[in-house]
Amino acid sequence: MAFIVNHIHVDTMLKTPSYLFSAVMLVTVLSMASQKNKVSLFDGKTFNGWEGDTTKTWKIQDGAIVGGSLVETVPHNSFLCTRKTYSNFILNVKFKLTGHEGFINTGVQFHSVRSKDPSYEMIGYQADLGAKFWGSLYDESRRNKTLIAPDSVEVLKLVKLNDWNDYQVWSENGRIRIALNGKQTVDYTEPDKSVPQQGIIGLQIHGGGKAKVYYKDIFIEEL
Repeated sequence: MAFIVNHIHVDTMLKTPSYLFSAVMLVTVLSMASQKNKVSLFDGKTFNGWEGDTTKTWKIQDGAIVGGSLVETVPHNSFLCTRKTYSNFILNVKFKLTGHEGFINTGVQFHSVRSKDPSYEMIGYQADLGAKFWGSLYDESRRNKTLIAPDSVEVLKLVKLNDWNDYQVWSENGRIRIALNGKQTVDYTEPDKSVPQQGIIGLQIHGGGKAKVYYKDIFIEEL
């Protein structure tokens, strides 16, 4: 009878050369350790660990964080932010962006701080999402420009419009990688050593459109 250890059959391992067996076990141990380091930032029910306008702009519906409105134009950018700061990490999140009028845009803010004027804005990197910005890296309220963007035609082959998508932000020692639905769209190394590489994480709904964004399955692995 074969017993399974993390999806590896024991009878198969007994036939494997010792050096290959050691390599397999090392990968298995590292995989298990990685899973242990992965932490959920959203419990699917409450805003524990988050802060923002949870009275009007941000809600929780069917296990997802929901921001914006399809009835009223979102008056200005709004961010739901973590209370904790992060430096090196791998962040995974599922999102769905919908809208039918005006500027339909969202994004994941990181290594950021809240602005004092206006207080609803943020300063820092944003893993951008929306028409002409899918999977790109924007510098919000600082350099105010897209730092790097994928091919505009190729990225449209990746995104699932009005449906759930997987998004990953991997930031480590000044190197930032972004992936959309499993495909890397950005690999950027920050040339300016004065730019902070730590801060809070924020989920955005952009102002100026009748738009609604959904976020769920938010996990972070600190490196």
